Amino acid sequence: MTNAATQFSSDSRIDPSIELPPVEGNVPPPTTTVIDHDDYPEGGLQAWVVVLGAWCAMVPPMGLINSMNIFQAWFSENQLKGMPESNIGWIISTYAFLVTALGAQVGPIFDAYDTWKLVVPGSIGLVLSMVFLSLSTEFYQIFLSFGICGGLGASLLFNPAVSAIGHWFCKRRAFATGIACTAGGISGIAFSLIIQYLAPRIGFPWAMRIIALISAALLGVASLTLRKRLPAEPRARLLMDFSLFRQKDFAVTVCAVFFVEFAVFIPYAFISSYALYQGWSLQDSFLLNTVLNAGAIPGRMLPGYVADRIGAFNTMCVTSMACAVLVLGMWQTAGDSRAAIMAFTALFGFWSGAAISLAPVCISRVCKIEDYGKANGMAYFIASFGALIGIPIAGALLGAGHDHYQNLIIFGGSAYLLAFVWFVIARGVAGGWSFGWF
Repeated sequence: MTNAATQFSSDSRIDPSIELPPVEGNVPPPTTTVIDHDDYPEGGLQAWVVVLGAWCAMVPPMGLINSMNIFQAWFSENQLKGMPESNIGWIISTYAFLVTALGAQVGPIFDAYDTWKLVVPGSIGLVLSMVFLSLSTEFYQIFLSFGICGGLGASLLFNPAVSAIGHWFCKRRAFATGIACTAGGISGIAFSLIIQYLAPRIGFPWAMRIIALISAALLGVASLTLRKRLPAEPRARLLMDFSLFRQKDFAVTVCAVFFVEFAVFIPYAFISSYALYQGWSLQDSFLLNTVLNAGAIPGRMLPGYVADRIGAFNTMCVTSMACAVLVLGMWQTAGDSRAAIMAFTALFGFWSGAAISLAPVCISRVCKIEDYGKANGMAYFIASFGALIGIPIAGALLGAGHDHYQNLIIFGGSAYLLAFVWFVIARGVAGGWSFGWF
């Protein structure tokens, strides 16, 4: 046990309840569950300033993701009118894919260098992509500006924002991450209202330029305040590290995150177009995105508070099952009932919030904190393929049966059931099968 413990830095230790096989030389054991020491700041001015910086850094990339159903509906009714929704879905899913997939490379860079070296170019790239989107009218132009350029810029912001918080908090990591992730809900509301009310009056191009201006101001704050606690390691490995998947607890946790990422974006992408199909006006359908994100604000903060007390894996099991019940129980039976659609949207917004805020916390529990950027990046690299294929597959299911949206809804609910099963497995493998904090 002593030899195994020495493989880890002073920022982490091996859970003494876990028996490890004998270790010879400097070869680490194949499976290691990491529990951190209590020498984190856990608060204080500098730590909370970092949370502020992470919040500012998350506003633009997560605001665009949380407004994806607005963009999906807007493009289908305006610039890309008449194009199949499955084709339009590739624009949104490519953006969501790149935000997380490129974390496999961004993560090691975060571990090796100062945060600003990622945040500054990411900020410039994302703001420019919004400006280019304001000038785009054809599918290939929107795909390149939003899907490709936007995803590239956002990928340099998301991973550092999440990983930097882990350097400053351990016991309160889930709550601090949840506070930062409320940026997605707030910006999702703000961006949606800008498109909903300003685009019809001043035009979509100027609405996007306003969003770009807001983003530039907040990303300037992020560039000045987002900092790591551990020193940069320029000699660290800068390439993707697939050896992390040799650790069983890390591998099964990544499988769980994959399925929850696969499932969560389906209602986000299609709830507004579902309302349009049920006869809602374009303006009213856009309001659903506001309701969805309003629910997500407490849904990202409160589960984090709970997770610090009962464990992030336990909380993810509960929230994943709750989302499966909501999709299969409420959305599937909502029909054209406005009250039912509105109730589902608000409740799903709350319960799905943990998928964004707690998934990286689960990853942090099965890696060393000095490797958090790399581990988080590799995990989301795999999970990003769920975001890439989930939305187009769901879009292709539209109209496949008698009830236009039923196959899509069943597909989304089944994905959440798989996420629940994998989080139960991950919780057992990484934390043990007896009930307790993990």
